[in-house]
Amino acid sequence: MENRKQNTELADIFGRHKEGFLKKHKLCPEQAKAYQAIVSCRTSALGGHSDRCDQCGHIRQSYNSCRNRHCPKCQFIKQEQWVDKLKANLIPVRYFHIVFTIPQCLHKTLYINQHIAYSLMFKAAGESLRICAANPKYLGAQTGAVAVLHTWGQTLTYHPHIHTIVPAGGLSEDSMEWIPSGRKFFLPVKVLSQLFRGLLCRLIQEAVSKNKIRLPDDVNDFDQLRSLMYAKPWVVYAKNPFAGPERVIEYLGNYTHRVAISNHRIIEEREGKVTFRYKDYRSGQFNKQMMLDAEEFIKRFLRHVLPCGFYKIRYFGLFAQCNSKSKLQSCFSLIETETFFPAYEGLNAAEVLRMITGKDPLRCPVCGKGRMIVVAIGHEIKKLSG
Repeated sequence: MENRKQNTELADIFGRHKEGFLKKHKLCPEQAKAYQAIVSCRTSALGGHSDRCDQCGHIRQSYNSCRNRHCPKCQFIKQEQWVDKLKANLIPVRYFHIVFTIPQCLHKTLYINQHIAYSLMFKAAGESLRICAANPKYLGAQTGAVAVLHTWGQTLTYHPHIHTIVPAGGLSEDSMEWIPSGRKFFLPVKVLSQLFRGLLCRLIQEAVSKNKIRLPDDVNDFDQLRSLMYAKPWVVYAKNPFAGPERVIEYLGNYTHRVAISNHRIIEEREGKVTFRYKDYRSGQFNKQMMLDAEEFIKRFLRHVLPCGFYKIRYFGLFAQCNSKSKLQSCFSLIETETFFPAYEGLNAAEVLRMITGKDPLRCPVCGKGRMIVVAIGHEIKKLSG
């Protein structure tokens, strides 16, 4: 038995092809762990508990979630709690959305060195923003950013890139003044692109010289890789600014805890073929469909399983943890805005869900009066239901 909400889910596809896929493909430990977690999520394999209404006696079985960060069914509460906590540190100004991308020539290098290579991407992006913002020609102030790593494109292809949210302004060097930016983006994207490329190139070169990064088999040495990196201009996208912190929070809530594909994008699996929806940004068609062999679909998804212990959300400058009680507080004081206190801090999942939806998950769904009380856990469920 299992808890489910729609006809075809990622777990169904993984489950149907598990035996054949695992025989043909060798997975790294983190991929194998994610695969098993997604298949087992909210099924009897992970155990669960039975609740009984204290008024009418209705019994409801619930199975445990896997809580794996790559599972599309386990992100909602985490996402809401994270956004709620971030509100306390979000300066109440307009924000810019900046996306740092890398050329395809680096894809192999990044994929075989994920943990350190992704960290270098973060470092280069954060340093690029800091250096540009500090330049008096552009802003002449200390800025900050919330950065999120995504490794996928809409069709699950490998496409590592970093999304950053940057405030429209910064703190003066003496921390005595908030310096607002103009209405347009205050950091020129061409300069930002060149700086990002130069910084990442240098960081990778240093890592290669220290044997911390392994080059792909088709790359002879770093000089060859550097030539490829500089063969074409790099692109940093500056999207339209957000009107205020509320819009930023709405965006972040829908974006930060995404996995490579969500269940609602999967249309069906039939005769070993998976059909799913995707957005084609180049053509402007936002509801196209693609069909892949189930094996290829699973392979593409697993490419986006992150290394164990890797943090895909990071904070720079004013938003860094080391500045939360100093520079960040100065920003709030200068802008004269009251500090927001997180509403979900210290609450469990059921309490958070009640605050978000306005519905009490512990209220009996049958009589509507009683409270659902846990009466059996794990193997005791079978005894109770039998």
